[in-house]
Amino acid sequence: MMETAYQPRIDSEIESLVERINPPRVCIDNDSDPECTLVKVDSANKYGILLDMVQVLADLDLVISKSYISSDGEWFMDVFHVTDQLGNKLTDRSLILYIQQAICYSRTGGITKEMQSNLKQEVQQRHVSTEHTAFEITGINRPGLLSEISAVLSDIGCHVTAAVAWTHHERAAMVIYLEDGFMGGPIINPIRKAQVKDYLDTVMEAHNRDGDDSRVIVRVVEAKGAPVGWAHTERRLHELMYAEGDYECCFDCDCFSGDRCDALWRGRCERIHVAVEACNGYSMVNVKCRDRPKLLFDTVCALKELQFVVFHAVAGAKGSTAEQEYFIRKKNGCTLETEVQRERLRHCLVAAISRRASRGLKLEIRTKNKMGLLSDVTRAVRENGLSITRAEMSTQGEIAIGSFYVTDVNGGEPDSNTVEAVVRELGGAVVSAVKAVGMVSTRLGSSSDSMEQDKAKLSIGRLVWSKLERLSTSIRSL
Repeated sequence: MMETAYQPRIDSEIESLVERINPPRVCIDNDSDPECTLVKVDSANKYGILLDMVQVLADLDLVISKSYISSDGEWFMDVFHVTDQLGNKLTDRSLILYIQQAICYSRTGGITKEMQSNLKQEVQQRHVSTEHTAFEITGINRPGLLSEISAVLSDIGCHVTAAVAWTHHERAAMVIYLEDGFMGGPIINPIRKAQVKDYLDTVMEAHNRDGDDSRVIVRVVEAKGAPVGWAHTERRLHELMYAEGDYECCFDCDCFSGDRCDALWRGRCERIHVAVEACNGYSMVNVKCRDRPKLLFDTVCALKELQFVVFHAVAGAKGSTAEQEYFIRKKNGCTLETEVQRERLRHCLVAAISRRASRGLKLEIRTKNKMGLLSDVTRAVRENGLSITRAEMSTQGEIAIGSFYVTDVNGGEPDSNTVEAVVRELGGAVVSAVKAVGMVSTRLGSSSDSMEQDKAKLSIGRLVWSKLERLSTSIRSL
């Protein structure tokens, strides 16, 4: 029988009032740790607030080396150890102020343009809040798909202002922001939007197998305030991939026992290790894999998508290896009592981590923004026999920047001659081409196997119980 916990019903207006009375308190501490800046957050608890905070830090491309999370009851207290990409503490006053404001406002009116303008560094936008029309596309992936889509958009006079595309287990999901290439501004004419959608539908359905399903969803972003159906782009890509069922393909991966993998701790294992077990009224989830940027964001995003609440968590990294441990329950208070439920969670977490895994070669471009630029770049890649596994492009005034992860037809690293041909064809737009290293295979530990581990040595999450009191005292002193 499934274990449940009582969940009081809280009126949304009362919840909003409590949040206004007790807004998040954010302390930026540069004194407690000699190597990291501590971002301490203390606030009334609300479903999804952990993801909002991690998102703020991730969008600034900050490195979260450790985090301690506790949110039992109506209050939460979190501590994040962060540095910039070079491993330095955060000393820029504008950056510190932005973090404090962004975390506080992420639960209310959102991050404003004024807040961003006061920040001296560039914020990596994960959504577009100006006048654009957003198209969400999902379906079966195939070589040259992004090239075909961008070529059609260019032919019908649509200017791509930003695009993010992910591929995983033969599925593709992308969010593309468009302007009318002839008139400028968003595509607001319903007939014109329907025309664009029809063309995209035709591209997606051209090579579908029997029973395959592709979707083109139109989402309009308004000029003022939050967009209709507003969603953070990377959050939305996780949702689209989950809706496509890309995690189901993880059942084809080799499953191993939950024994300790020495290769992982030596930095030689590329597998993702996930184990789930019952612990003191919670479901305890342990994740071990190679460390990489935004790993915490991806796992927390997956847990929220699956309607889980994180009550306690510890996350950290040792060398190239990351370990995260979460104490969770479903939003309705239930824990995971069957192996089927635990297996589904394991595969969903593996999928969320694998979607951003890098392989092949990373091409970074920076060039003058122009109509059809995405089509030009992706055509050069396709015509030289390469495939795009992940892509992100955006425009900043007259400049366009982007990252494209490319592989050969077999999913491996392309040879140098092919890469040189692509670089020549793009005429100086490529500013760097570096090997991408990421996780490529999977290891799933069953709950019964996990129970046999040396928990006192291997489970960092069990340290939560001994540290919660000290953590709570520390944060209350902010």
